[in-house]
Amino acid sequence: MRILILLVTVFPLAVTAGVLPEERADALYHSYDGGGVKIDGPSILVRKNFAEKFSVSANYYLDMVSGASIDVETTASAYSDERTQTSLGLSYLRGDATLSLNYTNSDESDYDADTINFNVSHDIFSGLTTINMGYAKGKDEVRRNIKDPVDGSKTNDPNFSEEIERQNYQLGLTQIISKNLIMGLAFETITDEGFLNNPYRVVRFLNPDGVTTGTELEKYPRTRTSSALGLTAKYYLPYRAALSGLYRYFTDDWDIEAHTLELGYTHPKGPWTFDFKYRFYTQSGADFYSDLFPRANAQNFLARDKELSDYSDHTIGFGVSYEFLKDWKFISSGTVNFNYNRIMFDYDNFRDARVSSADPSITAGTEPLYSFDADVIQLFVSFWF
Repeated sequence: MRILILLVTVFPLAVTAGVLPEERADALYHSYDGGGVKIDGPSILVRKNFAEKFSVSANYYLDMVSGASIDVETTASAYSDERTQTSLGLSYLRGDATLSLNYTNSDESDYDADTINFNVSHDIFSGLTTINMGYAKGKDEVRRNIKDPVDGSKTNDPNFSEEIERQNYQLGLTQIISKNLIMGLAFETITDEGFLNNPYRVVRFLNPDGVTTGTELEKYPRTRTSSALGLTAKYYLPYRAALSGLYRYFTDDWDIEAHTLELGYTHPKGPWTFDFKYRFYTQSGADFYSDLFPRANAQNFLARDKELSDYSDHTIGFGVSYEFLKDWKFISSGTVNFNYNRIMFDYDNFRDARVSSADPSITAGTEPLYSFDADVIQLFVSFWF
């Protein structure tokens, strides 16, 4: 199954209309290390404009996954996998409006995803206000890997194949309030239909003896509708620095409710630019989640995914950028960039079942609550043409 890197929760804001995106090329190395899982790999992005009306972009992104998360450690062995993602985009500028079409394909051994996104941005009131509307449709195929009984190699289970259909609707407004302040408001709603749980993950339940536990596969509803509302602001200080803020509210029909608050500060000094960030996220759990069910088949839907539990996390981030090229041949500028984020996760009702598995004197449901820290690194070089 796909593993998502939680670098930063980015809410889609209105895209500036009336001007094509900048021509650029980026080469990135990214790394996530936390909770027993290591994910890293490269990414390449190229964007080119032509005829003063069109912009095309291409992106290649690779995740190399290895390790064993807490879910795997209690029920299976360590694993490794690769996810390759490719994207193509086209933007068309007409007056004060920009139309964009993007296609993304993601492929790994047991999961394929295809997404088409269409976006329209339009400037009004002499460019002081930008309205953005977007729609995306995705289709995913979920498979399940099994080990070959002869040589131990990984292969797809011929008896398991499921699909997911996703739709995403976006509406955004960006407003220049003053020469120093810009604000954005964005609304997003997503509908998912199909096989929405992990085909490997299990839940645990108490056996009739009230002491030992058993396991069974998770079972989720086959539909999910979620909505999010986000507000951003950026204030430019007199000495060229900037303060930024974000608040995002999320809710869905699985009874999850989440809040995100982020504060940032950007400070340029000569060819250097420094960024500092603090982010707080908290959510309530899904109504069919439990760390320990009272019995087998306790209810229609069952989940023990820690991402559906009650939890919160804190992120402290730092970034630095250095401009090392300026008007050199066909390159207008170039930068080398480094970003580091430390994410600290705390779970309120997800317990470390590895403890009771290793020590029979500790009963299920009394283990310590789970927490872990993750390190996220991005190192990339950018060139503008």
